[in-house]
Amino acid sequence: MTEILWLGRGGQGAFTSAKLAGAAFASKGDGCFALAFPSFGPERRGAPVKAFTKLDSKPVLDRSETEKADYTVILDETLFNENIKNALKAGGRIIINSEKDYGDNIISVNAVKIARECSLPVVNTVMLGALGKISEKISRSDIIFAIQNYMPERLREKNIKAVIAASEGF
Repeated sequence: MTEILWLGRGGQGAFTSAKLAGAAFASKGDGCFALAFPSFGPERRGAPVKAFTKLDSKPVLDRSETEKADYTVILDETLFNENIKNALKAGGRIIINSEKDYGDNIISVNAVKIARECSLPVVNTVMLGALGKISEKISRSDIIFAIQNYMPERLREKNIKAVIAASEGF
């Protein structure tokens, strides 16, 4: 099973990206199952949020929080701490919305810049595009398919542009 941990703040779209990643994988057809779910405390804008995406070749029934992730996607750099590295599986990768170079399996993406260029108020689909670039499980075309089928029509064009920019940008 491939497990993805999304870290963001309320209103940044971490759960939306978790769902889109699952939809992208499941859209591949037979033998591609996904589950996405959030975990958060007080429901308020700006509060830390965790979301999870689990991808497998059989139905995903485990709704427990991910202990060790294959990928951790951090939408807000202030949520990063050194303990996050310990929550990765062997060979796991972190993708962080940052201009800073963290090294050690941590991929920095200037998602704020890309989101602004695409006229988006949040970085979630930018970070999803970055995940698609490094993941062997979902591709850019899978993500675009998910956006076209699960996002409101008025949001599709900007978000597809953000996915493409992120997948070409680092």
